[in-house]
Amino acid sequence: MQAPIEYYLVLSAVLFAIGVAGVVIRRDVIVILMSIELMLNAVNLTFIAFSRFMGSVEGQVIVFFVMTVAAAEAVVGLAIVISVFRFRQTLDPRDMQLLKW
Repeated sequence: MQAPIEYYLVLSAVLFAIGVAGVVIRRDVIVILMSIELMLNAVNLTFIAFSRFMGSVEGQVIVFFVMTVAAAEAVVGLAIVISVFRFRQTLDPRDMQLLKW
């Protein structure tokens, strides 16, 4: 038996809301990056749900490319975090404002 699409969409909305809360509330750059990845995976779940509902593979292909870009984004983001941490000795985003007066 197949679950209705509403279940997948509600789960995706909950995951996206948790990701938004993590970005807004937390003050650790690594947690913020993980929250952004969670939001991206929530969108991927929506693509997969609609792809399955419509009976096409276009959504799954889009998710494949989004996951590829997300992996590259995670690598670049963590490299930047490591570089800034070596320079500033903190992961607080308020202390990472390099262009302030």
